Amino acid sequence: MAAMEAAADAVLAAASRAFCGPAAVFIQIQGCLICLTLGLGWAVAALVRKKEIRRMRRRIVDGNSFAFLCDDVNELEHSVQEKLPRVSVIMPLKGFGEHNLQNWRTQITSLYGGPLEFLFVVESKDDPAYHAVSRLIAEYKDKLEAKVVVAGLSTTCSQKIHNQLIGVEKMHKDSKYVLFLDDDVRLHPGTIGALTKEMEKNPEIFIQTGYPLDLPSGSLGSYCIYEYHMPCSIGFATGGKTFFLWGGCMMMHADDFRQDLYGVVSGLRDGGYSDDMTLAAIAGQHKRLISSPPVAVFPHPLSSDLSFSRYWNYLRKQTFVLESYVSKVNWMMNRALFASHCYLSWGFVWPYIMALVHVVVALRAPYSEIVKDASNSSCGLKLVCCLLICTLTELVSMWNLTKVEIQLCNMLSPEGPKVSLGSYNWGLVFIAVLVDNFLYPISAFRSHFSQSINWSGIRYHLKDGKISKIERENKLKYTDLGGKHLYGKRTYPSKTSLLGYLSRTVAQWHQPKKYDV
Repeated sequence: MAAMEAAADAVLAAASRAFCGPAAVFIQIQGCLICLTLGLGWAVAALVRKKEIRRMRRRIVDGNSFAFLCDDVNELEHSVQEKLPRVSVIMPLKGFGEHNLQNWRTQITSLYGGPLEFLFVVESKDDPAYHAVSRLIAEYKDKLEAKVVVAGLSTTCSQKIHNQLIGVEKMHKDSKYVLFLDDDVRLHPGTIGALTKEMEKNPEIFIQTGYPLDLPSGSLGSYCIYEYHMPCSIGFATGGKTFFLWGGCMMMHADDFRQDLYGVVSGLRDGGYSDDMTLAAIAGQHKRLISSPPVAVFPHPLSSDLSFSRYWNYLRKQTFVLESYVSKVNWMMNRALFASHCYLSWGFVWPYIMALVHVVVALRAPYSEIVKDASNSSCGLKLVCCLLICTLTELVSMWNLTKVEIQLCNMLSPEGPKVSLGSYNWGLVFIAVLVDNFLYPISAFRSHFSQSINWSGIRYHLKDGKISKIERENKLKYTDLGGKHLYGKRTYPSKTSLLGYLSRTVAQWHQPKKYDV
């Protein structure tokens, strides 16, 4: 026993000295810089969102009680509203989960004053989403223009892209803009109006997008997804031009699809796996503008039973998109993202492993002379303190951005359920930061060497960056993120409206007297 203890102490002492060498110190300082860079990015993103909050508050003080809808209350005049362009909202659906009904209600009860149609696109009538959304449409049949479209099975692209393109084919011939939404997006009443207004102000915008604010359900998997999305949120909090695109919310010119401009239709249809990565690559190739307005942040409640295995498959799906590409330049960009993300992820994790060794050495030093000598001659605890300060700075900045985005979401949806920061467990957030960054490179390499992914019961195989084979396994009971029942018992929504106020408002929205203010 004593020999084993002595051997362990010798290993600890050697590790302590090794982790204070020049290369190890560089890795630990690099980890601190990564923390500070993330903290700075989140701080800047919070400033952009705060600026929008201040603007809304000023408008309210100036007497505009509809500040969550428009900058100027005069924009609600009927003469202005009747000139708004037609928008087609296309939502590819799969399965029916615990949050879908509320999400769909926020979408169809939009307070957009112009012509608006909703196309819910499903793979087949056997999908539980078909029956659920059909009942919802029947409930609002006299208050909105909506229909369910059955797309059939995809053969050349992902099922989501296939559903989107079928929706485009079925949209109204007079639609000027098309808005693609995921079924887990919870819109604000003024979202469609805000997106359309930006498109009208700047015709150079190719795609307008937004980003979700994850609301963890309490499981480690849900916190890992929250942590995964937070660094990406920096790129969407620009208040304007961005290089990032989120497939959950994309508004584009309808004519771009009618004319297959820049190959948007063929690029998606012919082997496309990821809608947002494909369209972002096309935008970059043709130097077209992607914009993200500051109000485009959406509450995204995660499933209450989101398991770690479903998080893992979600991460696999996210890393798998880097294996798909539409051009040689796109392939090179994806390889650069692959390499940099893997390097930074493990570059973030390794300092914590080294810090743990330094802490264990400090705790063991009073009981072992060899460990004590190593501890006294090293700078381990100084590095640990530096990392601790940087970590706290990063977490505080993440907390601040989350708080600001929650405040903005509550202001943008004054009649909706309030979102709170109180449910967040920041201990789990820190654990999720380490777990997610440790697993990302593993997932990325597995995606690279497998060239296939199972998503919602469908296995996609890639060849030369495009889908070459589709296998429908129909074995999964749940989607990997939302926890939806895909092939189980059909669930029907209640006829009771959760947002009675909004539904009544929508019913009256096109009446001229509504705008005589």
